[in-house]
Amino acid sequence: LKTGFLKWKPDYDSAATEYGKAAVAFKNAKQFDQAREACLREAEAHENNKAAYEQAGMMLKEMQRLPEAVQLIEKASMMYLENGTPDTAAIALERAGKLIENVSPEKAVQLYQQAASVFENEERLRQALEMLGKASRLLVRGRRLDEAALSLQKEKSIYKEIENYPTCYKKTIAQVLVHLHRNDYVAAERCVRESYSIPGFNGSEDCAALEQLLEGYDQQDQDQVSEVCNSPLFKYMDNDYAKLGLTLVVPGGGIKKKSPNANQDKARGPAAGGSHADEEDDEYSGGLC
Repeated sequence: LKTGFLKWKPDYDSAATEYGKAAVAFKNAKQFDQAREACLREAEAHENNKAAYEQAGMMLKEMQRLPEAVQLIEKASMMYLENGTPDTAAIALERAGKLIENVSPEKAVQLYQQAASVFENEERLRQALEMLGKASRLLVRGRRLDEAALSLQKEKSIYKEIENYPTCYKKTIAQVLVHLHRNDYVAAERCVRESYSIPGFNGSEDCAALEQLLEGYDQQDQDQVSEVCNSPLFKYMDNDYAKLGLTLVVPGGGIKKKSPNANQDKARGPAAGGSHADEEDDEYSGGLC
């Protein structure tokens, strides 16, 4: 980088190479702070070297400085996008999401959604769905149910677009559980009604189970709701959605309705009959005369 009488311009490319070698040496020596610094100097020396920012981020990860690590990886992803390599940008965003997921789920959701948008723009829909799925599950886990409902709808629309109809049915179940936990029965019912347009949904076991679930919820029949939610169809969903089913409680305290009149009649039927007979006996106890 130094200039002199015979060297008028800094040699940034060579400097970047040397900083890269230094970063590897520092990393091997477990001196992560110096390794991160070398990676940043490499990136500065060679602005087009987006990977250097990402490598610096990974050094920060080793140092457990995760928010800073994510910030550098995000910067790298932006540079990948500007340089026309969107796939690499999306992969970097996903990597950043994984790093921060346990520390800041909110940030991870944002990163996964950004990665999904990049993949979707590149018409790589399966990869976009993978990212959206991660975001939806984190939103449910964090009880951000309004956002989860929107994210699931986005997933379902793409699955319908690529004609993966059985997965659409599963996403409908997840949507209904989210809406019921939001205490929005109308949205849950509308969700099922709209799904009738998906080929094969009407008549499927998913459809039958959802109709039974909605009926039980509407009738405040906790036994029926619990029976549906404990069925294999619900229990073997992704864990976050299965938990929604197992914790679903109907309005009104979740007590199954029974006919109180029938119970009362059953309880006092024979006694009442005996009492009436006694009255008749008393009436004629003195004889006909």
